Amino acid sequence: MNKAIRRMAVAAIILMLALMANSTYIQAFRAEELNAKNGNRRVTDSQFSVNRGPITVGNGNTPIAESKPSDDRYEYQRTYPGRGDYAHLTGYYSFVFGRSAIEQSQNAALNGSDPSMAFRRVMDVVTNKRQRGATVKLTINPSAQAAAISGLKGKKGAVVAIDPKTGRILASVSLPSYDPNRLAGHDVKTVQEAWEQLNADKDKPMLNRAERELYPPGSTFKLVTAAAALSSGKYTPESQVDSPAVLNLPQTTATLPNQNGQNCGGSNRATILVALRKSCNTAFGVLGMELGAEALREQAEKFGFGERHLPEIGAVASRFPDDPNAPQVAQSAIGQFDVRSTPLQMAMVAAGIANKGEVMKPYLVSEITTEGLKKISETKPESLHQAVTPEVAEQLNRMMVDVVANGTGQPARIDGVEVAGKTGTAQTSPERPPYAWFVSYAPASDPQVAVAVVVEDAGVRRDDISGGQLAAPIAKDVMEAVLNRR
Repeated sequence: MNKAIRRMAVAAIILMLALMANSTYIQAFRAEELNAKNGNRRVTDSQFSVNRGPITVGNGNTPIAESKPSDDRYEYQRTYPGRGDYAHLTGYYSFVFGRSAIEQSQNAALNGSDPSMAFRRVMDVVTNKRQRGATVKLTINPSAQAAAISGLKGKKGAVVAIDPKTGRILASVSLPSYDPNRLAGHDVKTVQEAWEQLNADKDKPMLNRAERELYPPGSTFKLVTAAAALSSGKYTPESQVDSPAVLNLPQTTATLPNQNGQNCGGSNRATILVALRKSCNTAFGVLGMELGAEALREQAEKFGFGERHLPEIGAVASRFPDDPNAPQVAQSAIGQFDVRSTPLQMAMVAAGIANKGEVMKPYLVSEITTEGLKKISETKPESLHQAVTPEVAEQLNRMMVDVVANGTGQPARIDGVEVAGKTGTAQTSPERPPYAWFVSYAPASDPQVAVAVVVEDAGVRRDDISGGQLAAPIAKDVMEAVLNRR
């Protein structure tokens, strides 16, 4: 063999070894990742021939997403019986635009490729049965979901309800919504037109406002400020703080007024109990500056700020601003300046107080079962943080009950049930109406549900916007649905 041929042979061997190494790497280490990619058309074609498992809710395992036989090029058509009612939870399963939400995060279970279903796949091959995906059951209470949808109808906003003792999501609604059936069709042109129309809609119906949109939480954040004050050991609900009609902010010519332009309850000094009942901005602005930014941030983080929850539907983290100065701390203490929260996060604040200070990790998937209802996995409740001591939680509980019994939260009253709550009205910009908030739980002595409601736009006059008027009645309906009081 001459020198040139020898070199070509060596080069060919090296290339062959490189090809074998790359093939082995892809097959052994990257196959699952590549198969899971939304844009992998070969895998998509294959998966559209699978009888994808349903997504269900309620004790009757009512399907909110299911696959039905199709008579076109694919064997099955994904359908969503609830149309927009659960769209932001199920997401969509589209040949053109891939998957989102539960359809994406639970894809392996739904299409039957999850490693835990390997034995089932082998048995299907042996028995010559068609492969079918698993059933993914959500924690949603259909009655609570329906009440939230009904309450928000005609408005723009979101509702989240949680079981305070477990972290189970009982309701999660974002309106306006969209019909995922429009994106699941097999006609590419029709699906493309629907996608463009939904994305061009100025009301953003595909945006999940409940877990993926950040709002200034307004006065509902005063619960976090009150929790930080009581946890410091320097204050009790009866401690008095300055509460003038207008607070002159230090280092600036700006002022912080109370919403009604008056002092807090007829005095320039008010207890924290009265300040929360009347939702006085000046009292909590003073309290925030006395506590300092670090204490407020630490307390917010104990309730879950700064963390991403519900990764199965891509929830975003709420935030407390970095290094605010004194006037910015005063604004932050009332949920303004750069404090931003999802409705999910504020529901977690209420739920943590309701659960004796312990914040439970929120979760949406209850269990996954095979076609024969054999359980593959089940989500167990998990503690996230001890936000406040049980003693501080009880003090906050008493103050929140007072808000509903005697203060701004009275529209959330339920006959025969003690309700705890807090209103909020968050300013954004002069060009747009403020957001109306309400967070609550019930029964106050043995909480079974905690709720957060934000109404982004109700189409009413600016002067008619308040958390008590717009958001509290919706929270009341959701609580009544969970408590079987409707």
